[in-house]
Amino acid sequence: MDAFDRFWQWANKPLESQQTIPAELFIELAPEDRRDRAAVNQAAARVPDPQR
Repeated sequence: MDAFDRFWQWANKPLESQQTIPAELFIELAPEDRRDRAAVNQAAARVPDPQR
């Protein structure tokens, strides 16, 4: 599972879920880039993940 898959798991999670992603990742991605696997993975590589 790559950052793109984790991003979309988060985006489609139920409201009561505690699943998170770094806020910087969401902010860094333009809406049109959120469906581009390479763009999401590149952005994730630049943003530190506090869970790692």
